[in-house]
Amino acid sequence: MLETSGRLLALLSLLQARRDWPGALLAERLDVSPRTVRRDVDRLRELGYPVNATKGPDGGYRLDAGAELPPLLFDDEQAVAVAVALRTGAIPGAEEGALRALATIRQVMPARLRARLDALEVTTVRRRAGDDDAVVDPDVLLTLGAACRACEVVRFDYEGGTMAPVGEGDAAFRPPRRVEPHHLVTSEGRWYLVAFDLDRDDWRIFRVDRMTPRTGTGPRFTRRELPGGDVTTFVRSRISHSAWPVNGEAVLHARAADIGRWVGTWGLCEELPDVDGAPRCRVVLGSWSWGGLAGQLGAFDTPFEVVGPPELVEATRSLAARYLAAVPDGAEPHSMLGRSS
Repeated sequence: MLETSGRLLALLSLLQARRDWPGALLAERLDVSPRTVRRDVDRLRELGYPVNATKGPDGGYRLDAGAELPPLLFDDEQAVAVAVALRTGAIPGAEEGALRALATIRQVMPARLRARLDALEVTTVRRRAGDDDAVVDPDVLLTLGAACRACEVVRFDYEGGTMAPVGEGDAAFRPPRRVEPHHLVTSEGRWYLVAFDLDRDDWRIFRVDRMTPRTGTGPRFTRRELPGGDVTTFVRSRISHSAWPVNGEAVLHARAADIGRWVGTWGLCEELPDVDGAPRCRVVLGSWSWGGLAGQLGAFDTPFEVVGPPELVEATRSLAARYLAAVPDGAEPHSMLGRSS
């Protein structure tokens, strides 16, 4: 039988593993009497753990959330995962809090885990110059997250345009914005809010570091269906349109499963119905120029059809002519190489 301290830790671990525990089952797992379980539960309550009794034929216990944060119990894998997340994924503007939390967790780690964590040296490199101003207030994240969960309209002042394609008249719109928040998204050190803009009657993506929420939330709403139904696909397609100077679309004669991993983080690749048994997929890409975008399509090494826009069609024709001119008719590979003296 475990000593009292070890038994308390074992009981706490069991209570964290599932929502409800019958008292008799806890006693069996700990190899003690139901009376001992009741005493140990009382000890956990004295330490600040909100263990509530549940009703039922045999009675039981449940570990609920409390007003204060009592000591936490992590297994080795959880402790390392939390520490690594704090070290590598701190929210800009909340780095100090993350470092203090990391120091607290490290202090109570066993020596074997501290050694593993200390061996991990990480340097965070920002995506590009000028990102230092993309600092997010953690309180703003909590406010938006709560509004997303509760389906409540939020109002906020916004500096700069939205990340989604700007609709006609957006630039002249005056704050505050009124939106139905749908989802918070993080990518490459930045946070975004996916929301339905009530005044523009369309979906928009806002950078959270540019948002200043107004006090209080608005009325509750019924959650709308996001275009495409998938947050990741929606955000990728919208941000890819805004992140590059030019954007275009093509149909590739290949499976999306084979092409998708090469499209890139902010490209879009989706499966299309087969035609005469031949696979097809739709690809939307961005690039620094129309010629560069045409070259990207050719790099997939599969037949494709340019959908548009017209600039991409013209750039593809121009690139095709350039390639033909680079290889004269009848030229052998060795004849294209310079001869040594």
